[in-house]
Amino acid sequence: MSIPQQLARVRTAGCTAGTGSAAGSAPLTEDTFVARPLAERAELALREGPLTYCLATGLVIRWAHPAVFHVGPAGTMGDDAALRVCGTLPRVPGARGATVLVAAQGPGGPVLFPVDPARTSVETGANLAGEPRDTLHLSDYQVPAELARPVTPELLSEFELRAALSRAALMAGAAQRCVQLTVAHTATRIQFGRPLGHFQAVKQEEARLIEESALVGAAVEAAGEALERLGAEARFEVAAAKAQASASVAEIARIAHQLHGAIGFTELSELRLATTRLWSWRDEDGDEAYWSARLGRAALTQRPEQLWSLLTGAN
Repeated sequence: MSIPQQLARVRTAGCTAGTGSAAGSAPLTEDTFVARPLAERAELALREGPLTYCLATGLVIRWAHPAVFHVGPAGTMGDDAALRVCGTLPRVPGARGATVLVAAQGPGGPVLFPVDPARTSVETGANLAGEPRDTLHLSDYQVPAELARPVTPELLSEFELRAALSRAALMAGAAQRCVQLTVAHTATRIQFGRPLGHFQAVKQEEARLIEESALVGAAVEAAGEALERLGAEARFEVAAAKAQASASVAEIARIAHQLHGAIGFTELSELRLATTRLWSWRDEDGDEAYWSARLGRAALTQRPEQLWSLLTGAN
């Protein structure tokens, strides 16, 4: 399946968030767009069932069977690829019901390996939208050699980019759902003898909402095409997409809730299901500040004559 096709599935999941189709606990996006394609790239055979992912920092990873050399310190190499892992995997999407594909810096460089939550201590949790975000505590977790895969720094970078783009794509879908619900509400809600959508001030706010949603969607589509062509080299495009998606959340949610009024905050409101996801997702897989800083660093590495090409994609 190509990345545009995968993105279409991701955005469909986001667009239907208000109706409950994307409100389940299964990590569909994490599986189809991030974890499974990268596990296949690393030729890592995993058991049947849903997958999710974690880009881990702060883990203590050692060789399970350290090699002993006459020269150099013990433990710098392993007799095989088996690992022993200690540490915490915080707020993993849907971890309680899925195998977690972990990307981390191992004793010999970047490594991918699966974690079975049943063999860890799981601290269940949720984000603002009620989606499962579980913390796994690993204490001397054993990873057999056949399940530990050393990977290149480029694949590790692509892991991060896929995670950010999948989150931005979901946000684009949730933003579009906000547009649909708001337009439908203002078309049917009667105030002062006519629909809300007939008032000029409401039309102007609706136009701003549509523009902001379209901006996020365009950034995600451009980043998806770049990731398909360039892989890990699509850092700038993906950073722009996630930074824009996170930055647009405040305006999209403000307008949608303002035009819905108090009804948009009720438990039964479909709008609440979309906006609480937007508020949650904007900080996941890197927030606006993180990706904006990445954009700035990328721009600073360019020569002045290269900036226009970087910003526009023109040759």
